[in-house]
Amino acid sequence: MAVETRTAKLLIGAMLKHLPPSASTLHIIDIDGAAGDILTAARADLHVTTVEGDPAAWIIEADSFDAVVAYNRAGDIRMMDTALRALRPGGRLIVVDANGEPAADQVGILENAGYTRILVETGIECPLPIGALIRGEKPHTTDDTLARVKVASDSDADLLDWDTYNGRYIYLLVQQTPHKPAWTMTPDDVIEWKAAALDSGRGMVMLAFSSLPKAVAFMQPAILNRLIAGVNKVAKFSRETAQTWITPLTINLTDSALTGKTLMWIDLDPATAEASDE
Repeated sequence: MAVETRTAKLLIGAMLKHLPPSASTLHIIDIDGAAGDILTAARADLHVTTVEGDPAAWIIEADSFDAVVAYNRAGDIRMMDTALRALRPGGRLIVVDANGEPAADQVGILENAGYTRILVETGIECPLPIGALIRGEKPHTTDDTLARVKVASDSDADLLDWDTYNGRYIYLLVQQTPHKPAWTMTPDDVIEWKAAALDSGRGMVMLAFSSLPKAVAFMQPAILNRLIAGVNKVAKFSRETAQTWITPLTINLTDSALTGKTLMWIDLDPATAEASDE
C-alpha cells in the first residue's frame, strides 16, 4: 500500500522514536507495506518483512521480530494477537491511526491482548493535533535487567572489525561535559565529548559496539567490577563517519579485555553523531 500524502508520511515518521533498541539490524514487520519505505529512508539498519491481508495467513516466525508497525490498523484484534506472537520479548507493536485520536479504551484493548508498557498519544502536531499513535510491548520473561538486554545484544558476535561487521551504525562510550540533563543546558554551555579508548600496545583504540544493547551489556559488568568509570552517554555514529576517524576502533570487545588496562579518552565532535536511540 503506497502512502502518498504528507500527513501520512509524517505520521509514519513518528514511529521512528518508538522503535526499540535492538541488535545491529532491527527486524520489523510492516503490515500492508505502508511504512517500510519511509522508515528505511531514515534508518539504514532496518530489515523489513511485509505482510498483507488476513493475519491468519501471515507466515512469520514466532518470537523473532523487534517491532511490528501498522498504518491505520488500530483496533484490529487479530492483528494485535498475531503481532504479539511474532515479537521477541521486549519487542513493540507500533500503530498510527490517521483518523483517530488518543483514547483510554485503546490502552485497555492492548492490555487485553497481552501487551505491557503501553503508550497512547497524539500522532503528530501539524500544528494542530492529528491522529493517534498507539504502542505496546511484548512482556519480558525475566525481571533481570541484564538478561533483558542480552535478548538483543546476543544477536551480534563479539570481537568484530570492519571486515566482519556489516552494520550501518556503531556506538561509543562517551564522557560528556557538562554532565547534566539536556533541559538544564544553557546557550553558554559548551558541550564536549570524549570517547573511551584503550592502549592496545600498538596505539589507542576506541571501544565501539554494534548496538545500544551490546554497549549496555558491556558496561553493566564492567562498572560493577570497577573496570570502567566516567561514561555518562552512549553515542551513535554512522559507519561512514566512523571510518573517517584517525583513531582506530575495536567492535564488541568483551569486558574481560579491560582487566589490567587503563581507560583513555579521545576527543570527539558531538556534531558528527546520529540521533540517539530511545
